[in-house]
Amino acid sequence: MTTTEKMAYVAPVRFGPDSKFRFKCHKEVACYTKCCRDINVVLTPYDIIRLKGRLQLASEEFLRLYTIPQLLEKTDLPMVTLRMLDDDLKSCPFVREDGCIVYEDRPTTCRYYPVGVASLSHKAEAGDEGFYFFVNEPHCLGFAEDQEWTVSEWRKDQGVDIHDEINAEWTDLVVRKRSFPSNVKLTEESKKMFFLASYNIDQFRQFVFESSFLDRYEVDPETVAKIKADEIALLEFGLQWLKSVLYKDGVFKQKEGAAALKK
Repeated sequence: MTTTEKMAYVAPVRFGPDSKFRFKCHKEVACYTKCCRDINVVLTPYDIIRLKGRLQLASEEFLRLYTIPQLLEKTDLPMVTLRMLDDDLKSCPFVREDGCIVYEDRPTTCRYYPVGVASLSHKAEAGDEGFYFFVNEPHCLGFAEDQEWTVSEWRKDQGVDIHDEINAEWTDLVVRKRSFPSNVKLTEESKKMFFLASYNIDQFRQFVFESSFLDRYEVDPETVAKIKADEIALLEFGLQWLKSVLYKDGVFKQKEGAAALKK
């Protein structure tokens, strides 16, 4: 994508769930895969689970090979972006001329395109019908296609609705921290915990089952069995734990004598 093309972007338009647009991407479109270059793809916790599973890598190895750690703007929270190839085009590492090799497990950001999400929360109880944006980029020829969608139809077709549901607690944690005064900072230890539970799911599993975690917190046997067998359940468990630790909000209760065990 050239600098001229970037400067030619039109202003984003606010969309709701029923807003309509025309778009279709396929191999016959002349610009096929060209949008997968020199882009900033923020990865969500569920993205990591899907991608590292697809590549059969441990989460720590996937993070080392394919991501760049950063601090999320206005939150001071650690997050990761997809590491682009060190070539002239800054290409996505998973895209070839004939398409994406991890398409079924592609990140949330990729699924949304050409729609972006700007909602403050995906939690159902937030009462937010959805705040999205749409940018008809002049370099993309997919907008000239006849296929028409509403935002809701597009989200369901691309499976992004499922991604948003699983990532909802994480999104809420980020939004809540964004609402804090700028001088309220998390400790380095808190940031490490946030990164661990959000992204390094394999190490978080070790933390839960190979440390004194289950001796310190009241966790019922059914939940223990579930998080041992299901990575998504473990992720949701970790996000609930983060809410309790970072914001003193949630259902986690420490056992009597837990402070001594932690010490």
